[in-house]
Amino acid sequence: MAYILLADDDIEDQEILVEAILNLDATVAIQSVQNGQEVLKYLEGCADHELPALVVLDYKMPILSAADVLERMNDRPRYGSIPKIVWSTSRQPEHIKLCMERGATHYFTKPVNLTELTALATQILEIRGNSINTVDAQPQGI
Repeated sequence: MAYILLADDDIEDQEILVEAILNLDATVAIQSVQNGQEVLKYLEGCADHELPALVVLDYKMPILSAADVLERMNDRPRYGSIPKIVWSTSRQPEHIKLCMERGATHYFTKPVNLTELTALATQILEIRGNSINTVDAQPQGI
């Protein structure tokens, strides 16, 4: 099943984003973790066919920031095809630039109202959908 891996140390932010996504598509599976170290540990435990279709990272997490996670994911070719989104309260250009340089496909500022939250959830679902279609279009190994 093509699922989303969400990493955010703020449980409330996790719940708000998960709810917004599920309001748009109740069939989406979302696995949540609370910091960057847990992201890497979780991914290491996945077989190649069990990897998420999309990873959403909060920028400011304890232990490892999104930029740190992205850098470590770059060291593993098996994670290369997974789209990686960063969402953050930070609008600092250096944070955005760093994340994009380290492999984020998108960087979003956390929404401040329901309209923005719904728009973000819609974009996340579109990115996930594009990822699923890309994976499905590739030939299967023996």
